[in-house]
Amino acid sequence: MLRSCVRVMVASAAAWLLAASWMVPARAFEAPRSEAEALPSFAEPGISPDGSEIAFVSGGDIWTVPSGGGEARLLVSHPATESRPLYSPAGDQLAFVSSRTGNGDIYVLTFRTSALRRLTFDDGPDVLDGWSKDGRWIYFSSTSRDIAGMNDISRVSVEGGTPMPVSNDRYVNEYFAAPSPDGMRVAFTARGLASSQWWRKGHSHIDESEIWLFDDGATKSYTRVTDGGAKQMWPMWAADGRSLFYVSDRSGAQNIWRQEPGKPAAQVTRFTDGRVLWPTISADGRRVAFERDFGIWLLDTATGHSWLVSISRRGAPAGPAVEHLSLTNQIQELALSPDGKKAAFVVRGEVFAASAKDGGDAVRVTNSPANESQVVWAPDAHRLVYLSDRDGTSHLFLFDFPTISETQLTRDALDDALPTFSPDGKSLAFERGQHELRVLDLDGKAERVVAKGYLADSLAAGREIAWSPDAKWIAYLAVGAKGFTNVSVAPASGGDSRQVSFIANASAGGVSWSPDGTFLLFDTSQRTEDGQLARVDLTLRVPKFREDQFKELFREVGPPPAGPEGTKPAASTDAKEGKDVKKPAKPVEIVWEQIRRRLSMVP
Repeated sequence: MLRSCVRVMVASAAAWLLAASWMVPARAFEAPRSEAEALPSFAEPGISPDGSEIAFVSGGDIWTVPSGGGEARLLVSHPATESRPLYSPAGDQLAFVSSRTGNGDIYVLTFRTSALRRLTFDDGPDVLDGWSKDGRWIYFSSTSRDIAGMNDISRVSVEGGTPMPVSNDRYVNEYFAAPSPDGMRVAFTARGLASSQWWRKGHSHIDESEIWLFDDGATKSYTRVTDGGAKQMWPMWAADGRSLFYVSDRSGAQNIWRQEPGKPAAQVTRFTDGRVLWPTISADGRRVAFERDFGIWLLDTATGHSWLVSISRRGAPAGPAVEHLSLTNQIQELALSPDGKKAAFVVRGEVFAASAKDGGDAVRVTNSPANESQVVWAPDAHRLVYLSDRDGTSHLFLFDFPTISETQLTRDALDDALPTFSPDGKSLAFERGQHELRVLDLDGKAERVVAKGYLADSLAAGREIAWSPDAKWIAYLAVGAKGFTNVSVAPASGGDSRQVSFIANASAGGVSWSPDGTFLLFDTSQRTEDGQLARVDLTLRVPKFREDQFKELFREVGPPPAGPEGTKPAASTDAKEGKDVKKPAKPVEIVWEQIRRRLSMVP
């Protein structure tokens, strides 16, 4: 699925460039006569059981071509991304993965009727691995049933139904499964990050993986086929079911190797560079199709000879060549404006804004090759602040919608993060270099240091900076003694900051100030315990007994007092004019004495 995402991003980037090309003179785009023509990308080949045809992916669609090469025909076309086409053992069906329902689920196409059936309904992406020899089961790997992005191997009936676990060892990454011809064993790849980083070129210890066998008989045993120290993936069974073909980089470059369990491995291909990706084998074991250098290759397993298949496409994609991009399922961050009428969001590192009520076409706020993030609205809902690393360091930028102008706010050599507007919108608090809490006055562009220390700098848990309602104080998360993260409070004008929570927690986040300024909330968690919501009372809280709470249920609340001669009370002038009447914030009071004892867990 990562391959599909990368290719969609590349294709989308090309679409943006083409859409903007009208602004540049045509001569600027005229390539020299000697420049080579751009070539399409062909990937993830699936060879038919008789070896006569190859299904492959190009442009997010599935095509087929004779094994001898030639003209490719479009088989499956959809605005979503299709990947990993694999023929059934009888050659009458094709299984593939499609992102049309989200992350990626498995579908089966029946050639005779053109019927399309969805087989998996997982929250996480599924990776199609192979068919059982009898054509009854489809094997796949998925991260939706394990923890920390680990894959488990399952199988699902071609007729549909609940997937059944095949190998689901906890804390072990298991993927790229291949059932044996007799159906009694399953070869698969285990360990390492090659399931998600198969695209990496070169050797890394984090990619090192092994080929294992799982005996699905009465004993349910595991046998390791290959040693460690190399990236070894995509096992394929020979026709006799005695030996395995697989991809390994133990020789330096990625090549196809052959090995019988318990015996030494033999190198089949002799490439000295590049990568061998997504191989599949014919039913008789004589041909292996694989991807190399963005093309489709074939291997004669008997002689070790491999060659590039010549392909030319003929067909039309599912959508027009130039179209409006749908951004709904690609949003990385989202911020709702304080007035609730607008939404700002980040897609592919660019900031957009749109109507929160009507949706529709979004307005592009930024247009740079850099990454923009951490977008936040000003209280007036007319301005946006966000981070951009366009000059190599993350700095703060402000966009003003009424004037359609962007202003760079900071230019320090250290990275800035976590911008947070004051309630009046006149100041901006942020972190610099994870060691300084700073405030920027937007009118005079003056900066000041409010607090120093090792500050938390992660949006995973929520906001790490919170202004008091009167804009006089700033609460923030800081890492203190023994690595425990707690809440501290500092005067916004500068001065000494003080710690207000004292928990030996493993992590904390999401600090928030109550609207009346009397308490703080943040979440806290231990290494092996569930997270909890903690409250720190900044003033002495008078306890309320249950008896008093029950008596208040019987207190009668009468109608508002009437005006002269029974008329309703007159509304204020501002209310009549439709303006929001906002009372000034009550000054925040902090009683520091014994504040350590005023922390409680919210049930």
